[in-house]
Parts: sequence; C-alpha cells; structure tokens
Amino acid sequence: MRVVGARDLGARVVGAAAMIALLAGPAFAQMPNINLIPEVVSKTQEEKDAEAARDKAYKESLRKIPDAKTSTDPWGNVRTTDAPKTSAPAKPRTKTGSTAN
Repeated sequence: MRVVGARDLGARVVGAAAMIALLAGPAFAQMPNINLIPEVVSKTQEEKDAEAARDKAYKESLRKIPDAKTSTDPWGNVRTTDAPKTSAPAKPRTKTGSTAN
C-alpha cells in the first residue's frame, strides 16, 4: 500500500477544486439575473402625457381599419354554387377486377 504524501494530497485538492470550478461555470451562466429590490422610477407628467397621446393615436388608427365584409376564400370564384351531382352507383366488380356485364 502506498502512502500519500502532502504534495500528492495538495495536487489532488487543487485538481478537484479546478474541476468543480470548471463544472460550475456553465451552471452559473444559466442563472437569471434577478434584482430583488428594483429602484422604483415614477413617470414625469410629460411622460404620462406622451403615453396618453400615443394611446389615443393608436386607438384612432384602429378605428380607421375597415371591417372585412367580403369573404377571404381564395377559391371562392372557382367553386360553383350548385350542389354536387350524385353519380350513379358503382358497378360491382368480380374477383378478377373486371365489371360484370
């Protein structure tokens, strides 16, 4: 049995610490940066007025959009409005696949 010297033990400790640091780096990078005590910033009266003007302009622009009354079916002009005609019932086939006459 081999006796571990102080130099070997120190090298193992440093190596183990380096491995832990290398493995912890990517895990630490994935953690979100959360500020638990955010600074409360209130808006000035000018900022409030500018926001109200933007909201008003946005609502007015929404009123200008016309309502879609027409159909948006691209194949609407191709299809006929007539009901599909029913075809005659298929003739029964024999085991060879030909129709019976």
